[in-house]
Amino acid sequence: MTHRAADDTLRTLLKQRLGAWPVQAHADPGQAGTRRRAAVAIAVLEEGAGAELPDLPRHEHWSRDAALLLTRRAGHLRQHAGQWALPGGRLDEGETPERAALRELDEEVGLHLPPDAVLGRLDDYATRSGYTITPVVVWAGRAEALVPNPAEVASVHRIPVAEFLRDDAPLLNRIPQSEHPVLRMPVGKAWIAAPTAAMIYQFREVLILGRPTRVAHFEQPVFAWK
Repeated sequence: MTHRAADDTLRTLLKQRLGAWPVQAHADPGQAGTRRRAAVAIAVLEEGAGAELPDLPRHEHWSRDAALLLTRRAGHLRQHAGQWALPGGRLDEGETPERAALRELDEEVGLHLPPDAVLGRLDDYATRSGYTITPVVVWAGRAEALVPNPAEVASVHRIPVAEFLRDDAPLLNRIPQSEHPVLRMPVGKAWIAAPTAAMIYQFREVLILGRPTRVAHFEQPVFAWK
């Protein structure tokens, strides 16, 4: 199978699985209007670092070079400086999560995608800092000319999907402040914290491995509670 055929098959598979996924929206009962809405883009790239995907069935047709687009937040930001993140931000008045995710991709890394690049949504995640984040999965193609916006982004990274299938992922640990475990995803010799890690983990479980998995209950590290 050629790279192009594998990529087309991958895009179709992602769209089918997202279309069948019963998205869990955050209702915020009893606190209507108190949470701020945000969206992030889980951008799937056609080519990553060339890593083979381990132990996946042949029928999955995952391109060996599939990758996700992540950033490191700028060091001067008041919140979550230097952390791993998916491109995203607050919704403008009257804006849908899909439009916000595409806008943020353009603003943060210079990646302009058409509306039909959107493949679907995963579950909302309510953060300790008062946001409800909607993850929007988009097909980013080759994304060859990425330019980080220095006001928000320190660096842009193409992380092979295989990296999120490591045997040591996810990392779960207990904290005294919560009954739920903190979820992290290892990347290289570092790790990504929830909420970003929770969304990547659900992407892995639902869209790569085909396992129905909810992640809204997973906790964030205490440093991210503000």
